[in-house]
Amino acid sequence: MATTKRSAGLLLYRRRDARVQVLLGHMGGPFWASRDDAAWSVPKGEYTPDEDPMAAARREFEEELGLQPPVGDWIPLGETRQSNGKVVTVWAMEGDLDTSLVVPGTFTMEWPRGSGVQQEFPEIDRAEWFGVGTAREKLVASQRVFLDRLEPFL
Repeated sequence: MATTKRSAGLLLYRRRDARVQVLLGHMGGPFWASRDDAAWSVPKGEYTPDEDPMAAARREFEEELGLQPPVGDWIPLGETRQSNGKVVTVWAMEGDLDTSLVVPGTFTMEWPRGSGVQQEFPEIDRAEWFGVGTAREKLVASQRVFLDRLEPFL
């Protein structure tokens, strides 16, 4: 029986001009290159069953953005199951980050498919701050629930 894949992530938020903004990453690789709406994600990544999810969220934030998360209180936003069956657990934290300093990690995949050629792509090809309303459009559908869960803490 296959083990359920799990990912953990950190949704950073900040307050600007009486508005709340969240930090999202545009998914890298050829599949997402020409997409914008529903093509962004909370910085997150997979972890193994023996790893602490919060430690994984911190590690994946660093791997995907090339920056350490700011120091702050971690707010648990729970988990959700994505359409591919993966369970995603997310925390939120208030803090700031200069997106011009982002240096994303990379992954390797066969591209074009069936070509036998391995190419390297960024985990995320850019990171941006969005108001919550815009973020709702940008996020992949299964992660929008985390914006709803963040609202009571704002």
